[in-house]
Amino acid sequence: MDVKVVWQEGMELTGYSENGHKITLDASEKSGGQNKGFLPIELLAVGTAGCASLDMLSILRKKKVDFTGYECKVNVESYQEGHPHVFTKMHFEYIVTGNNIQEKDVERAVELAEEKYCQAIAMMSKTAEIVHTITIIPA
Repeated sequence: MDVKVVWQEGMELTGYSENGHKITLDASEKSGGQNKGFLPIELLAVGTAGCASLDMLSILRKKKVDFTGYECKVNVESYQEGHPHVFTKMHFEYIVTGNNIQEKDVERAVELAEEKYCQAIAMMSKTAEIVHTITIIPA
């Protein structure tokens, strides 16, 4: 994988993927930026949620779970004394909406995503405790 970031102005950067996608990154105003885009550390959390979620969606489909909606919320805690401020805990809330959804099916999908398939969680788990909750909403 090859990616790059290009400075725009101030603290603003544009990040590019090898597939042609781009995203704006910036620092907060208190750090000299203008808050025009994602903080890079936010992208780590979003990327981890996205990685786990793509695995979840794939597994739920293979299990023929009749879901009509899906959301993954992540609360990140980080160690605030000294640098670098690493993630110390990530709490994932997997919210699945659908018909006749069995919690055991969603729990198994989470287990596979978090423990076997998601590269980002594998990396984050080196410094952060990974915990989760599941919320099932009938359609």
